[in-house]
Amino acid sequence: MRGALVSFVVVAAVAAGSLALPWFAAPAPWSDVELALLRSLQLDALPPLPADPSNAVADSDVAARLGHRLFFDTRLSADGSVSCATCHRPDRRFTDGLPTAQGLGRSARNTMSLVGAAWSPWYYWDGRKDSQWSQALAPLEDPAEHGTSRMRLARLVTQDSTYRKLYEDLFGAPPDIADLARFPSDAAPVADPALHDAWQHMHPDDRKAVDRVFANLGKALAAYQRKLLPGRTRFDDYVDELGDAPGDRDMDAARSGILTQDEAAGLRLFIGEARCIECHNGPLFTNNEFHNTGLLPPRGSVPDQGRARVLAAVRSDAFNCLGIFSDADASQCGELRFMRSGPELIGAMRTPSLRNLGGTAPYMHKGQMPDLAAVLAHYNAAPQAMVGHNEAEPLGLGRRELRQLEAFLLTLDAPLATDPQWLVSPLNPAARSNTAPAPHRGVPAPRR
Repeated sequence: MRGALVSFVVVAAVAAGSLALPWFAAPAPWSDVELALLRSLQLDALPPLPADPSNAVADSDVAARLGHRLFFDTRLSADGSVSCATCHRPDRRFTDGLPTAQGLGRSARNTMSLVGAAWSPWYYWDGRKDSQWSQALAPLEDPAEHGTSRMRLARLVTQDSTYRKLYEDLFGAPPDIADLARFPSDAAPVADPALHDAWQHMHPDDRKAVDRVFANLGKALAAYQRKLLPGRTRFDDYVDELGDAPGDRDMDAARSGILTQDEAAGLRLFIGEARCIECHNGPLFTNNEFHNTGLLPPRGSVPDQGRARVLAAVRSDAFNCLGIFSDADASQCGELRFMRSGPELIGAMRTPSLRNLGGTAPYMHKGQMPDLAAVLAHYNAAPQAMVGHNEAEPLGLGRRELRQLEAFLLTLDAPLATDPQWLVSPLNPAARSNTAPAPHRGVPAPRR
C-alpha cells in the first residue's frame, strides 16, 4: 500500500512539473506550447534585415565596399597597428577571445560579436549607442582602442584615392581641408588636451564639416557590418524535423541524428525549468533588453552601473537618431524618444545573442566567465547583486542538467550566412588565411 502511494505521488509530481523524470525514462513528446516556442527561436522566424532610417546608405553595396576596406585598415588608428578587425576577428565570430578588448590599450569591456547586430536597437553592453553607425565611431577616438581623431580620418578620406572615389560616389565631394590654419592635422572633441584645444579653435562650420565626414565613415562601416548574418544551426534543422502531428514530435533525436539526447534535453530545460527563454528569446536568442543578473566584477574592479549610467549620454549624443547627422525623421526615432528608465536599470546589461557561442569565450560584459560551465553555474546560484537588484532566481539544477544545457547551447554554433568575400581583408589578399573563419566540424552548412 505504501509503495503504491509513493508511486502515485511521484507520477503526480511529474505530471505537475515539480519533479523531473529519471534519466532512464523516455521523454515526453514536445507539447503544442513547447513546439510554438521552438519555432519562435528558429532562424526562419527572423524578420528581414531591419531598415535603418538614420543611415541613408545602410543597404548600399558601394557603402558596404567602403566599410569593408575601412574595417580592415590599420590606418584607422593612431599608430597604424589597430583595425576594427583587431578586436572583431572573423575567425572568432567577430570577437577576440579576450576578457576585455585590447587595442592601443586595454578596453573596459568584453568585445561583443557583430554577427546579426543589425537587428538590435542598442549597441554596446550598456546600450550607449542607438545605431550601428554611431557605435562604429566611438572606438575610433577611444584612446584604449584606435586612439585616432576624426580630423585624421577626414584627411585619410581625402588623400587615399580609393577612399575618395568611394566616398564621392556615396556622399559627394568631401570638404577641402588642405588649409592647416583652418583644419589642423589632428583635432577632436576628446579628453586629450591637445586634440581638444585644436578642435575648439576651429570654426564651428569647419567642425561640422569634419563631423559630417566622420559620421559618413560610420555609416559605411555599418553598411558592411549589416552583411554579417547568422547561419542555420543544428538546432534550426532539428526543429524542422518536428511536425504538427503528435506522432511527429518525438523528443528523442535518435530518429533524426541531428541532436543528441542530452542536447535535446538541454533544449527542453532552456525553454522550461532553466527559464533561459525569459531573456534569450526570439530567433537571435535575445530580447535586446537590459537586465541585472548579479554578475560580480573581476577582482579589483568596482561594480559596473550598466544601463543606468548612460541614459543621459544616449540622449545628448550628437550622433544619435535625433541628431543633425542622422538621416531619420524624429518620428522614426521611437526607441530613443521613449527610452526606458528606472532603478531596475542599475547594473543592467544588454542581453547578448546566444547564437555562435562556440569559440567566443570568455563570456559576460567583463569577460568574467571563462567558459559556459561557469556561466551556467552563476545563473544556477543567482547570487545577490553588488549594485541594483539581481532579477534572476536560483534554479536548483543538478550537474547533469547543467551539462545538458551547455550541450544544447553549443548546437547554436554555425558558419555565417555571409558571402566569404566579406570575411577576409580586401587590403591584403596574402594575409587572408589569417582572417578567414575557422571551420566548425559537425555543423551543417547554412541552408537557404
